[in-house]
Amino acid sequence: MNNETEIQNCDSASSELITKGFKVYKLQEDVSKIPVYSRRDFYKICINTSQSRIHYADRGIETDGTILFFGNPIIPYSWETISDTYEGYACVFTEEFLKTKDRSETLHESPLFKIGGTPIFNLAPEQKVFIDSLFQKMIEEQQTDYVFKDDLMRNYINLIIHESMKMQPTDNFFKPKNASSRITSLFLELLERQFPIETKNQPLSLKTPQDFAQSLAVHVNHLNRSVKEVTGKPTTAHITERIISEAKALILHTDWSISDIGYSLGFEYPSYFNNYFKRLTGTVPKSLRM
Repeated sequence: MNNETEIQNCDSASSELITKGFKVYKLQEDVSKIPVYSRRDFYKICINTSQSRIHYADRGIETDGTILFFGNPIIPYSWETISDTYEGYACVFTEEFLKTKDRSETLHESPLFKIGGTPIFNLAPEQKVFIDSLFQKMIEEQQTDYVFKDDLMRNYINLIIHESMKMQPTDNFFKPKNASSRITSLFLELLERQFPIETKNQPLSLKTPQDFAQSLAVHVNHLNRSVKEVTGKPTTAHITERIISEAKALILHTDWSISDIGYSLGFEYPSYFNNYFKRLTGTVPKSLRM
């Protein structure tokens, strides 16, 4: 898949998501061989017919035919198209768009999107025809002014989800030879995508190696070994360095209170943040404002 085209699609989708919560589009016809991990802040369902290699967390899968893929904003992935052509559709949406008042289950708990699940399904020809038709209907409806369009879109998305839950997911994942490099890249991307902190009301959620290992669906020991092997530094060192760097930026460039800054970085009590900052920098946070 052409990386520039895909990034443009994602950028366009992101702008649509800000106002609508969803975007449906047809995949373009040009391809590239170079895989790219890019930031994705939304859920994605994609039907694709091609010969491809998909890297998901520290696993990989080679496909040849039509697949249905479910991506979530927690686990980064890359998609390398091997064949010269491909065809398909994609739908991106926020959890807020799909989640209705009477639905308490989060998408992270769904069998299709949950951490540790298998997000890829091989489709038979008749399944491809049916799923294609649902995407085509969504694209048509997306252009209308129908007053209940959002409800209709949710129904189409849920129909794809339920049809997929009837299927057996693929199980022919492989471990790439450079698994250590791949999991390290995923960890570093997942670490970086938490920053910059833009609000005081949503504290940092991933703060320990265990948090990152759970999000990447790997054992914490495997994560620690890989990161140390590739970078020469422990996982905790990367995390603490990035948190301290962000803390300094917030202290110097915002008018937030030290308590608010600590809370935004995941520290429940100001004393915890003060002690953490002093232990790693040799000084207390408020000294940077003097």
